[in-house]
Amino acid sequence: MSAFRPMREEETAAVIALWTACDLTRPWNPPEADIALARGNPNAEIFVAEEGGRIIAAFMVGHDAHRAWVYYLAVSPDHRREGWGARAMAAAEDWGRTQGMPKMHLMVRRTNAPTVAFYERLGYGDAETVVLERWLDEARGAIKQAAKGE
Repeated sequence: MSAFRPMREEETAAVIALWTACDLTRPWNPPEADIALARGNPNAEIFVAEEGGRIIAAFMVGHDAHRAWVYYLAVSPDHRREGWGARAMAAAEDWGRTQGMPKMHLMVRRTNAPTVAFYERLGYGDAETVVLERWLDEARGAIKQAAKGE
């Protein structure tokens, strides 16, 4: 995971501030609750990258024993276009692989075209639902594609 490491408890406020600055939080989905759930779950983790003692990127990952999920991927607005988003996704995928998950899923609001384009550049595609997926196990991904006749 190179530049990313697990979030420490004392960094919770900084991570929430980053997620808020990146417009990832919603009133009906308090990030404090999501962080508490992740920290209390052996199948979830929150990772951060810092520069100069400041959190500049963060994401949350988890798995449901069938697929890995990435949530709240955020890069500080003053560090965008520096490759942090792609590095965060590579770290999230590495985490998923270490958990034995064959694929990674994520959710993006349909109205967020720039974010959808970012994930598409990384190889993610529409899973014929609102959820985007990328197979981490290429052989199993090929089986799905063959079943669809592609």
